[in-house]
Amino acid sequence: MKKFDIKTTEKEVLKKWYHLMTLGRALDEKAPAYLLQSLGWSYHAPYAGHDGIQLAMGQVFVKGKDFLFPYYRDMLAVLSAGLTPEELILNGLSKATDPGSGGRHMSNHFAKPEWHIENISSATGTHDLHAAGVARAMVYYKHQGVVITSHGEAATSEGFVYEAINGASTEQLPVIFVIQDNGYGISVPKKDQTANRKVADNFSGFKNLKIIHCNGKDVFDSMNAMTEAREYAINTGNPVIVHANCVRIGSHSNSDNHSLYRDEAELAYVKANDPLAKFRRMLLRYNRFTEEELKAIEGEAKKQLSADNRKAIAAPDPDPSTIYDFVLPEGYESKKYPDGIPHGDGEKVMMVKAINETLKAEFRLNPDTFLWGQDVANKDKGGVFNVTKGMQQEFGEGRIFNAPIAEDYIMGTANGMSRFDPKIRVVIEGAEFADYFWPAIEQYVEFTHEYWRSNGQFTPNVTIRLASGGYIGGGLYHSQNIEASLASLPGARIVYPSFADDAAGLLRTSLRSKGPTLFLEPKAQYNAVEAAAFVPDDFEVPFGKARIRHEGDDLTVITYGNTTHLCMNVAKQLLDEKKGSLEVIDLRSLIPLDKEAIAKSVKKTSKVLVVHEDKVFSGFGAEIAAMITEELFQYLDAPVKRVGSTFTPVGFNPIFEKAILPNEERIYKAAKELLEF
Repeated sequence: MKKFDIKTTEKEVLKKWYHLMTLGRALDEKAPAYLLQSLGWSYHAPYAGHDGIQLAMGQVFVKGKDFLFPYYRDMLAVLSAGLTPEELILNGLSKATDPGSGGRHMSNHFAKPEWHIENISSATGTHDLHAAGVARAMVYYKHQGVVITSHGEAATSEGFVYEAINGASTEQLPVIFVIQDNGYGISVPKKDQTANRKVADNFSGFKNLKIIHCNGKDVFDSMNAMTEAREYAINTGNPVIVHANCVRIGSHSNSDNHSLYRDEAELAYVKANDPLAKFRRMLLRYNRFTEEELKAIEGEAKKQLSADNRKAIAAPDPDPSTIYDFVLPEGYESKKYPDGIPHGDGEKVMMVKAINETLKAEFRLNPDTFLWGQDVANKDKGGVFNVTKGMQQEFGEGRIFNAPIAEDYIMGTANGMSRFDPKIRVVIEGAEFADYFWPAIEQYVEFTHEYWRSNGQFTPNVTIRLASGGYIGGGLYHSQNIEASLASLPGARIVYPSFADDAAGLLRTSLRSKGPTLFLEPKAQYNAVEAAAFVPDDFEVPFGKARIRHEGDDLTVITYGNTTHLCMNVAKQLLDEKKGSLEVIDLRSLIPLDKEAIAKSVKKTSKVLVVHEDKVFSGFGAEIAAMITEELFQYLDAPVKRVGSTFTPVGFNPIFEKAILPNEERIYKAAKELLEF
C-alpha cells in the first residue's frame, strides 16, 4: 500500500488537497451568512476540525464503483469526492436545482445520487443499514467496490448502527464505517455515551471486522487509514471501522451555543488544533510550498467560491405546485386484469399456497428478486406459517436467506440493496408478526420519504410482508393491526387482501411495481376454506381497485381483511331474512384508496357501515367515514356507522378476544340499525 507523507507526496496532489481544504473551509465559514441574509441555510453543522478524515473519505471514493453515505457534517467529504461549491450552496439554499433533493431535504444534507453519493436521513446513523444493503448487492453481483458510510461517535449509541456493523461482519460485507469522533453528541460528552474512550473498541470482539484508528485532524494519517481500509475491504470483502479522532472547533450547529457547555480552555485547545492551519504550517515547514504559492491557491479558492455563489443564488427556487410530485411511483398496470377480477373458474387454493406459488412464479420470472426475513429459510420450514416453504431450495441461499432478529436491519438493508440497481426487487418479512414490526418503524419512515426526498431519484422497490390481525387466539403480540398507524405516512402503498386470489394478484403487482408496498396478510385466513379461491395463472390486481363481494341496494358495507368474511355472512343473513340488501365492498387496497367505487356505492344505497378489525377509535375507518361525510354528505340518509375492535389491546384468553374483536353479531346489529334508520 502506498503511504502518504509530507515529504514524498507529489506536489500536485498536495496542491489539490490544500485547494479543497481551503475551499471547503471558506464555504463552511460562509454558510451562516446566508441565514443572516435570509437566503436560506437555516441548518448548518460546521465540519471544521474534521478536515483530515473528510478530505481522505472523498479522495478514496471511486466514482462509478463506490457508494458514499455522508452525514450532515460531511461538507468537505463530498467536496473532496467531486461535488462543486455551487452544488453545495444549491443544497444550502434549498434551490430547485439542488442535485440531491431539489430543495426538498434539509440544508447541509449533501448528495448526488447519480454518482451514488446518497441522499440520507437526518436521523444520523440510519444510513449504516442502507450501506450494508448496498454492500450485500455488491457481493451478490460480484461488483468491485466499497461502501463508505459516515457519522459521529455519538451515533454508535443507536441500535441500528450496532445492527449494521453486526450484520456486515456476519455477512462479510465490504463496508467502511467511518466514525468521526469529536467528543460530543451535540452537548452530550462522550463519557455519557459509552464506557470506552474510543467507541470503535465497543466492536473489538466482532469477527471479520477490522478496526483502524487514525488522527482525523491529520491529512496524511487519515489518507493512509482510508486507503488501507478500502484496500482491505476490496481484497477481503470484510467490513472496516475507521475511527478518526477529531475536534469540533465550532458549535454542533447554528442552533447550538457550545459556550454553554465548553469552557474557555477547551475552546482554546480545539482552535489550536485546527487541521487546516496545521496542514498549512507543514507545507511551509517542509518547503513544499512558499507563502506566495499558498496565497495563490487561497486566492483561486476564493475566486471559485465567489463565482459559484453568484450562480447558486441566481438558481430557481422550487415550484410549490410540484409538492405532489414523487410522493409514490405509479404501480404496475395490468392489461389482462384491469379491474382485478379473475376470469374463468378452477380449483380453489388456500391463501398460504396462493402467496407461496405467486412468490415462486415471480422469482422464476425475475432473477433480480430477493427475499429475506426471520425464520424464512430453515430447511423445509418457510416462516411461522410456511409461506416461503421451498423457496431457498429452488432459488438458492444467495436470493433467499434468513436475517437476524433485527427488524430495523431487515428493513434498512432492503432499502440499501434497492439502491444498487433499480432492477432489483426485494420481498421481506418485516417481522414474524405485524405486532413485532415496531422496531422497524424508523426505517419504514425512511421508506416513505425516499422518493419525495430525493426528488424522484430513488425509491426502494420493496414489498414488506407482514402476518396481521387476530382471530387465532394470539394475544397482545400476535393479533394486533397496524395499518391505521402507518396510513398517515405518505409514500408507501398499503394493501390488505381477504381472499387467496386477491393476495396472489396484489403480491404479483407489488413485485412488478416501483416503490414500497406494505403487504398485510390476514393470517387467520392463510388456511381458511372461506378465503380459498381460484387463482388464474399470472393473475394481477391493480392497486386502488376495490372489489364488490356482495351486491346490494340498501346499505354499503366497506371492509377489508378478516372482517370481509364476517360482513359477507351478515349480508347473506339479512338478505335471507328479507331485512335488507347489503353491498359489501372489499377495499383490498387502503393506499391508494378506491374512492370512486366507494362513491358509486354510497350514491346507490345512501347508507354506510364501515367495518374493520382494528380499533374503532383512530382506526382506518375514521378516515373513510370522514371522507364520505365531507365529499358525499348530500347522498347520505343516515350517519356513517363504524364497527371494529374496542379501544384496548387484544387479550390472549379467547374470552377476551371474543369481547374485543368485531364479530357477526355486532356487525348484524349495526347494519340492522342503519337499515331501520
